[in-house]
Parts: sequence; structure tokens; C-alpha cells
Amino acid sequence: MTFTSFATRRAYARRPQRGPITRLLEDERWLAVALLLPTIVLLGLFIAYPFIKGVELSVTDAKVGVPGRFVGLQNFRQIWNDGIFHVAVWNTCVYTAVTTVFKLALGLWLALLLNNNFRGKAFTRAFILLPFIIPTVLSTLAWKWMFDPTFSVINWMLFRLGLISTRINWLGDPNLALISVMIVNVWRGVPFYAISLLAGLQTISPELNEAAAIDGARAWQRFRHVTWPLLLPVTLVIVLFSVIQTFADFQLVYVLTGGGPANATQLFATYAYQIGIGTGLLSEGATISLAVFPVLLLVVVVQLLYIRRVETY
Repeated sequence: MTFTSFATRRAYARRPQRGPITRLLEDERWLAVALLLPTIVLLGLFIAYPFIKGVELSVTDAKVGVPGRFVGLQNFRQIWNDGIFHVAVWNTCVYTAVTTVFKLALGLWLALLLNNNFRGKAFTRAFILLPFIIPTVLSTLAWKWMFDPTFSVINWMLFRLGLISTRINWLGDPNLALISVMIVNVWRGVPFYAISLLAGLQTISPELNEAAAIDGARAWQRFRHVTWPLLLPVTLVIVLFSVIQTFADFQLVYVLTGGGPANATQLFATYAYQIGIGTGLLSEGATISLAVFPVLLLVVVVQLLYIRRVETY
């Protein structure tokens, strides 16, 4: 007994002593804090601070080079009576709703096609991501050239097919500008939907569809009663992210039209930029940007509640 105790004490004595940092990291709670700390710092610097700064600017009359004084809700009352702001709200809602529907429909169709086995499937899956991978400004400049009234390849194709006899000013016509912008947004967003929904389809066991086929269910019935219910939670999450991104879209619209013509394509982001940066009225620009927050918050809450309800059932 004495020899064993002596040997044990010698073994413990030879073990390296752990420092205070090592002991803290061995504690799961402190290890979690250490791992989350870089993320918390980044979120604080690039999300929390700009948001708080935006709230601060929205209740002042700050301009470029002028700190500004507290004015309360005066900026919010001013934009509420601003006709261009009303146009921007309407355009943003229409722009988001229409493009989301088309991106979901086309993305789901492509995902179902890519879920089949065919030659060159891997190449096709990689190729379909190109619109989403190419930098937004670069691809949008290409579309701006395609919509050019003089050199438009779209006009040339329509003229060769005998569908038009005069040039169409796609981005200069107030009735066509928003439609043209939505076309570009759908083109760019469909790959994200397609690949994301394809990932969701890959998690569905083929045996379920095979069993439904054996029971006599047709392709549409299998999709409606087997595939779609299992794919719905993933779809809702994808739509949620897409709505947030589309609602705050800036680069695409700014490069194509800059909000024109005659504010026909003016959105929240472009109008806030024009007022805040273009004219130097920082407080009003921040107020317009902040006006998006309640709408997006409502959309997120409603969708998250619906997602939880779907997952419960």
C-alpha cells in the first residue's frame, strides 16, 4: 500500500502543471464563450453598431459634416408624407413578391430536373450556379447592355422573329423598367433556389416515392402528397432568406436604372442611398433605411411561426 501511494504521488508530480487558461478552456462553458467571441465581435461591429447608429441618426437632423440635433419623430413624419417614399414602398413590395414567386417556381422545377439521373448531371449542377457566382455588378452590366435600346440583343431577336417593328427602350420606359429589373433578379436568384431545393430533395428517401408508385400514385400525386410535404420546411427557410435579400436589394437596381425612370424602379435601398449619400441628408436616409426594419421583422416572425407550425405537424 505504501509503495503504491508513493508511486502514485511520483506520477502526479511528473505531470505538467496546467495553467489557468488551460483550465478555463477545459471547462465547456468557457470554451463555448471563447469560440463564440470572434463571431460576437464581428456581429457587433458590422450589424449591431450600424443599426444603433442608424437609429441615432433617424432621430436627429444630421447632415454630412454636421452632427445634428435631436428632432424626435420628425423625420418619420416627413417620409410618411413623401410621395416618392410611397412609390418606393409599393415598388419594393411588388418587386419582392413577384420575383419570389417566379424564383420559387423555376427553382423548384430545376431542382426536380436535376434530381434525376442523366449524363452530365454533375456538370449541369455546377453550370447552373454561374448566375449566382458571377459578381452582381458584372452580370448586371451585361444585362444593361442587353436592354440597351440601340444595341439590345433582345430587341434584335424579337425583331428577327417578327414580334416587334420598333426598338423597345426596356430600362427607359416607366412601364417596362420594373419588369426588366425583376427579370434580372429572377435570373440571378433561380440558381440559389434550385441548388438549395435540390439539397432538400436529396434528403428525401426514394423508397417513399417508390412505395407511392407501387400503390398507383401518379407523378403529380407523388409530388403533392410525398415530396412537397417533406420539402416544405426547407422551402420556407429558403424563401425567408430570399425575401430578406430581395427586400434590401440595391446593387442590381442601382446599376440598371438607379431608381429611374421617374422613380419607376425606386426601392427602399436606392431611395435611402439617393437621399442619404446623394444629397447628404444622413438623417433622412437613415430614416428610410430604418423603415424597412418593421416590415422585414413582421415577415420574419410570420414565416418563423409558420415554419414551427409545419415542423410540429
